[in-house]
Amino acid sequence: MRLPRMFAAALLTLGATLAQAETLKVGTVPGAYSDAVNALIPEAKAQGIDVKVVEFSDWTTPNVALDAGDIDLNFFQHRPFMENASKQKGYAFDIVGLGILQNVGLYSLKHKSFDQIPVGGTVAIANDPVNQGRGLLLLQKAGLIKLKDGVGFLGTVDDITENPKKLRFTEVEGPQLVRITGDVDLAQGYPHFIIAAGTFDPTSALLYSGIEDKLFTVSFVTKAARKDDPVVRKFVALFQNSEAVKQQIHKSFAGSDKLYVLAWQK
Repeated sequence: MRLPRMFAAALLTLGATLAQAETLKVGTVPGAYSDAVNALIPEAKAQGIDVKVVEFSDWTTPNVALDAGDIDLNFFQHRPFMENASKQKGYAFDIVGLGILQNVGLYSLKHKSFDQIPVGGTVAIANDPVNQGRGLLLLQKAGLIKLKDGVGFLGTVDDITENPKKLRFTEVEGPQLVRITGDVDLAQGYPHFIIAAGTFDPTSALLYSGIEDKLFTVSFVTKAARKDDPVVRKFVALFQNSEAVKQQIHKSFAGSDKLYVLAWQK
């Protein structure tokens, strides 16, 4: 009779543990961000948080889902993107933890230098205001265009004042840029999407943005009303202190330290 009683006690203990577990839905995009959160699932579960990763293929739906309460937080955007989306849509969001600062680049599968890009060449660039601005700043840094003074990362193609090569721009949803890089002369690129696609070398950019500005750190975002939620805070702390997460991020960025920085450590 002792074995059944012990077995019953074990079941009761397991049941109590499961009953206490908190479910947390995290919206991500495929690649490094999704992989990093998935790497935390075992540790989080051991600490009473049942993490569910919800992947999105665009940069609009994760905020729509967060605002609707379909997910608890998301992990795909930096502060300027969040603030611009909130201004446009009326979201009340807040950042609850820094994540990964990645190096954005300009890539070409047809040319080995900017000098080789022909007059009338095609350039693929992000279609959202903030990330398009980052791409344009890179093009200006490369000497291919000149922007209106003071527009910074909020610049758009309409702010181009000089375009000596008469470059033609194609505006594309950020996650899809990797898919058309081979079809254009030059494309703005995000290493984690390139790595996820496996189509070309993410370390082959002709020019990188640099990883000194924490402003563009992809961070954990939740509704402002939940910024002090103990479960959300516990999850972020686990993420930032997990060796499994750090190892996965390094792997997801092709083992190259020049492609990313763990912003919470800097």
